[in-house]
Amino acid sequence: MTDLALTEVVWRQPSWIAAEVDLDAPYGGDEAKMGVAIDLARRNVAHGGGPFGAAVFDAATGRIVALGANWVVSQKSSLLHAEIAAIAFAELRVGSHSLSGGNYELFASSEPCAQCLGATAWSGVRRLVCGAPAQDAEAIGFDEGPRRTDWAAQLEARGIAVTLGLLAAEARQVLRTYAARGGPIYNAFTPIG
Repeated sequence: MTDLALTEVVWRQPSWIAAEVDLDAPYGGDEAKMGVAIDLARRNVAHGGGPFGAAVFDAATGRIVALGANWVVSQKSSLLHAEIAAIAFAELRVGSHSLSGGNYELFASSEPCAQCLGATAWSGVRRLVCGAPAQDAEAIGFDEGPRRTDWAAQLEARGIAVTLGLLAAEARQVLRTYAARGGPIYNAFTPIG
């Protein structure tokens, strides 16, 4: 039995992104870039997605290379966290399995979960900038997974600069809005046994 759903995985950015986000504008400064990630998270919630957004930028030009938001529920994949999607679409755009050939930076509306932390370490980005702390995502019920307390230092030891807490209050508000609307909390921690 051959079934396309069993032989191929296809991820798609929702059509609203091209209609609602200026993909060609240069963004100057960290706050403007973080604003893109947070606005993407906000719009994703409005369109029924999860409360996380991420963007890969070319550090030299300030232009968006790729965007990602949390599409776990809508695309039925536990892998489709915002950072994972942004990295995957950026690699597709540059035509490589790695972003190490350029000067790329990842802006995420929230600190990375365990999965996104691993992907960031291997992605080839040179910089990670985060909005809300992981505790804010955990406060509304998300499980951020086992992360070392020194995770930022571990990334920096790998040559990835890390900035934390940029526009954290704005990012936190997206999480709270999502929770207030009753958005699904998937992958919540349940002890085994």
